[in-house]
Amino acid sequence: MEDRAFNEVDLRRMLEYATGYRDDIVEGRFIIEVRHAGAAWEVIVEPDEARELLVVITAYPVEQAEP
Repeated sequence: MEDRAFNEVDLRRMLEYATGYRDDIVEGRFIIEVRHAGAAWEVIVEPDEARELLVVITAYPVEQAEP
């Protein structure tokens, strides 16, 4: 997380105010659409049903296409 310029508290806030989600290309994973520092980000998560946890796989800023 440190190499992405956010910490656990930032990540929790990002997920708390998520703007949407969709299935990932990897079965069982989801892409959570969030905002961080005024920019669009995506967080890839995978539910761990046995432990009742949501595992964060990665998070990255979304590159905006120029018009």
